[in-house]
Amino acid sequence: MNDTDEVKRALVQAADAARFAPSIHNTQPWRWVVREDRLELFGVSERQLREQDPEGRMLLLSCGTALHHAQVALEAEGWRHEVERPAGEPLAVIRAVEQVAVRPEATRHFQMLQVRRTDRRTVTDERVPEDTLRHLVKVTEESGARLHVLGRDQVLALAVAVDRAQHAEAHDDRLAAETATWVGGDRADGTGIPASALPEEVPLTTVAERDFQAKGTLAAGDGHDKAAVYAVLYGEGDGAGDWLRGGEALSRLWLAATEQAVSLLPLSSPVEIPFTRQTLRRMLGDIGFPYLAVRLGTLDPAHSAPPKTPRLPAGQVIDVIPG
Repeated sequence: MNDTDEVKRALVQAADAARFAPSIHNTQPWRWVVREDRLELFGVSERQLREQDPEGRMLLLSCGTALHHAQVALEAEGWRHEVERPAGEPLAVIRAVEQVAVRPEATRHFQMLQVRRTDRRTVTDERVPEDTLRHLVKVTEESGARLHVLGRDQVLALAVAVDRAQHAEAHDDRLAAETATWVGGDRADGTGIPASALPEEVPLTTVAERDFQAKGTLAAGDGHDKAAVYAVLYGEGDGAGDWLRGGEALSRLWLAATEQAVSLLPLSSPVEIPFTRQTLRRMLGDIGFPYLAVRLGTLDPAHSAPPKTPRLPAGQVIDVIPG
């Protein structure tokens, strides 16, 4: 196998690993094109939530998580790489530059990629340690974004914002119909959130979790969110490139949290509605643009991990160009 073949093989493997990145409602709104010397990332409008995400912000955030997952996979194989983020399509281009010694942390990050889950069950009364929170804040900053940990009063304000956002969305028939096409059932087509990944009932918590109006099969748990930590992921800009980088930061934050045995639950509803998104921005002192709210907490060790959500086959999201 010559050097060109080796590079292309590594790029295909990176695109394949990126299939397991988190995305809004597990829509997986990305497509990869593998060429001899580069990996190109495109957004897929057919898997965009037109009612919930008309401006494509959550699509970009989702594509950003996939972009970071691909980089994690390359680093785990010892490939130094460069990333270009042009304005427009493709959203990003990854080039594998040279092979180097594999760092132990790169291997750990790849392992976290394989075990990461979205767990909607309640968390325990064990609070996330302060040094762990500082580590997660630092990791986010190293990724080019920021993580603002909310104080008690701000958590209550978040609870109100989430409630208002979900109330507005619940009374939008077109949005409800769109959600129903992506949530519930066994999701045999490889996308969406299956019943096996949803609680039997929405947990009674201070900050409400999204009510998908779909019956789940997971026991919600006996805990509350009294010991949970809530935070806002944000950045300095509101352009397409900023949201893409926000997704990269979310992926890195999520993998770092998983490594620290901390559950991360994304809360996108207050970002989806303009007036509640402005509420989040005021929490930041109007110095940044919120991309997502997150819940951080400690899961009950007696609970096994929820099942993996389905994924589209590689052939539907990866195009390998001959040559």
